[in-house]
Parts: sequence; C-alpha cells; structure tokens
Amino acid sequence: MRSAGISASSGGGGGRPWQSTTSVSSSGKRIQKEMAELNLDPPPDCAAGPKGDNLYHWVSTIIGPPGTPYEGGIYFLDIMFPSDYPFKPPTVVFKTRIYHCNVDSVGNLSLDILKDRWSPALTISKVLLAIRAIFTNPDVCKFFQSILDNPLVPGIAHLYLADRAKHDEEAAEWTLRFAR
Repeated sequence: MRSAGISASSGGGGGRPWQSTTSVSSSGKRIQKEMAELNLDPPPDCAAGPKGDNLYHWVSTIIGPPGTPYEGGIYFLDIMFPSDYPFKPPTVVFKTRIYHCNVDSVGNLSLDILKDRWSPALTISKVLLAIRAIFTNPDVCKFFQSILDNPLVPGIAHLYLADRAKHDEEAAEWTLRFAR
C-alpha cells in the first residue's frame, strides 16, 4: 500500500512529484459551494453550471442587457477553473461571437479581475456580474494608456469612442447574426 506522501518519482515513474489531493478537493468544495450559491441567487440574466459531470468546466449564458446593442442576445461562455482555484482565476471564453472591444475574434475576454486584479474573495457570481457590466460599460479607456492593456480589440474601442452610433449598429447586427 502506497503512503500518501510518496512522490511519483520515487518509484522510478516520470519525475513529476505527487500532487496532493487536498488542494484538488478544497478547490472542488469551493466550486460546489459557489454553484449552490449561484443556484439560490443567480446574477440578473446569467446562468452557469458544470458541463456534464466535470466540476472544473462550466458553461454559462448571459442575456444581453436591455438598452444595449446586445439586448436579447444569448451569449454562451466556457469557464475553466484551475486546480488551485480560488487562488488563481478561472479562464472565461466567449463561445458566441460578439462585437466588443474586450472580446477578441476567438472569444478571449480581457477583464482585469480575471488577471492582475483577481482575488480569492471573488466568486463566479461576481465574475458573471463583471462580464455582464462590460456589455454596458466596455473598458475602452486603457486603449490610450497602453496598447498592451484593455481593450483587447483596439479598432472596436476606437469606433466606440469616435462614432458610438456606428459601433452600436455593428454590435446590434452581430447580436442578430450570432446570438439569437
């Protein structure tokens, strides 16, 4: 019988240290707790839950908020939790195409709380609220501070600032084509 402290490399197998199951189970418990809270009190126009039986891979939907060019659109997102969650942020990718300066052509999302402003105090509900907030308040300001910061798509940010009506028309057209 193997002791829990034996590393995989001690038996001549591979050189990778044995990974503690405690960190995986504590992250799993945290994800389960957040799932229960999300089911009891979901953020407005948002839903999320595990894809199949994989607790670390979720699917989410966000309905485009009223009064925005995304209104009525249904946006699907993939959420991947790292094994060291909540100490590392989840990865969130839009699966539905969207015309937005903070989402690139393959769905990568640029959101500060999913990068340098992540905190273990944040929850998936708060992440969904932050994502929903960029529908009404895109992060275009950092475009002029540094090309490396948000927005992810500078051309869309520039149009948003230069000709908001044209931007909104394009975003609404994408909503009709891809999110309905």
